[in-house]
Amino acid sequence: MGDTILPRRTAQRPEVPPPPRLPPSLAGNPGLPYPAIGTELTELRLQIPGVQGSVLGGVDGLLIAHDVPSGLDPDDLAAMAATTFGLGRQVGVRLRQGEFQQSTVRNAGGYLSVYAVSSQALLAVVGHDAINVARLHLHAPPVAARIAALLAGS
Repeated sequence: MGDTILPRRTAQRPEVPPPPRLPPSLAGNPGLPYPAIGTELTELRLQIPGVQGSVLGGVDGLLIAHDVPSGLDPDDLAAMAATTFGLGRQVGVRLRQGEFQQSTVRNAGGYLSVYAVSSQALLAVVGHDAINVARLHLHAPPVAARIAALLAGS
């Protein structure tokens, strides 16, 4: 067999700019149109069979609004959305692919999809395994855009 020495990979440090700083948090902002945001989240759940619930969270991981049943912790979902955003943001920076737009995680029992709403907010949707993910990806971005317009108008 002999001793085979494999070449070592040396770390390369490409010139990558640091990601932009995060904007201030929207969590707890009394000026937000919470009823209209809640309506958008509820309608998303009602339009797509298999959606368990959704949250609007800040990119800082703090909960802004939610439409989730008991058994799902909306604060945890907002934090997971921000974590997913953080990874997606780094992928975009390191691969020079631009800003985060959407990410979906599939597990044995369901999905978590996270959509960019604005520079400050994320839409996270939790679905059962039987959800039609293509339908979710068709309906969720317009919901995110309408929520972004609500946030911009507040």
